[in-house]
Amino acid sequence: MRVLVTGGAGFIGSHLCEKLLEEGYEVYALDDLSTGSLQNILHLMGEPRFHFVLGSILDEEEVDRLVAKCRQVYHLAAVVGVKLVFEDPIRTIEVNVRGTENVLEAALRHGRKVLIASTSEVYGKDVRNPTGKFKEEDDIIIGPSIRWCYACSKALDEYLARSYFIKKGLPVVIARLFNTVGPRQTGAYGMVIPRFVEQALTGKPITVYGDGEQVRSFCWVGDVVEAMMKLIDHPKAVGEVFNVGSDKPITINDLARKVKEKTGSKSPIQHIPYEEAYGPGFEDIRYRVPDISKIRNLIGFEPTLGIDEILERVIAFKRRELGLEGSPSPGS
Repeated sequence: MRVLVTGGAGFIGSHLCEKLLEEGYEVYALDDLSTGSLQNILHLMGEPRFHFVLGSILDEEEVDRLVAKCRQVYHLAAVVGVKLVFEDPIRTIEVNVRGTENVLEAALRHGRKVLIASTSEVYGKDVRNPTGKFKEEDDIIIGPSIRWCYACSKALDEYLARSYFIKKGLPVVIARLFNTVGPRQTGAYGMVIPRFVEQALTGKPITVYGDGEQVRSFCWVGDVVEAMMKLIDHPKAVGEVFNVGSDKPITINDLARKVKEKTGSKSPIQHIPYEEAYGPGFEDIRYRVPDISKIRNLIGFEPTLGIDEILERVIAFKRRELGLEGSPSPGS
């Protein structure tokens, strides 16, 4: 079967392409390389069932041509990363909303099933139910800061996709991805684990934004990719929204300490005000952990790796990437 992965040269997209090829699919990957990288997919280029297309989801004709070739569409392409979003909100809204509309219109014309990769950002501010974890049916409260434009754009993507399902019968599945981690993820756009790991391995201060007591959870990219593949194939997932992530919380301070310990680094942990990191007007979320009972009940989803194993794998990858294999840790 032929499948299209928009954002296929990105961190998650490249792992998804890899897994789809392993499972025997023919894969078309569309990416403009604005945040993705050719390095993420170079190892796939010699595979005859893999086709990379340099292009944008804003190009209606290109999107239509590729959707017509494929039976399923994984729509991952988007402007991502808190830092990038805060710096360029206009492009964030334009790419995320118009691009998703192009994908959905093409899918409707050709009768293709679509999985929309959404984000935990759509939940907005902190959890407001007794479980202490975000549930798919929770209300959404968005703040006035421009940082929320990403959340709004992805929430609109979700409403648009659900409307195409309800009003036009287009089979769509929505996966709200929480923090996803693994090899090939870059810290350049605000992703915390690769940034911490690289800082620790190179002897730079491990920079924690705010007081570090904000709580997050982190899921292995392989688990997220498998969940998306199971969701797009499950008939009862159509028209539904699913949290995809780990439900095991950790504070950013504890995360920084774990990274320092596991790298054997002498790097100091340094706290930086949000205003210094992002500029004035930035708002952060104190607590973001998913309730995954819905996806667990449907497809038996369960994260296979805890934070310790994830960090060990990311650190090993980053050591190889930086050419530090066998080198002593900075300051040791």
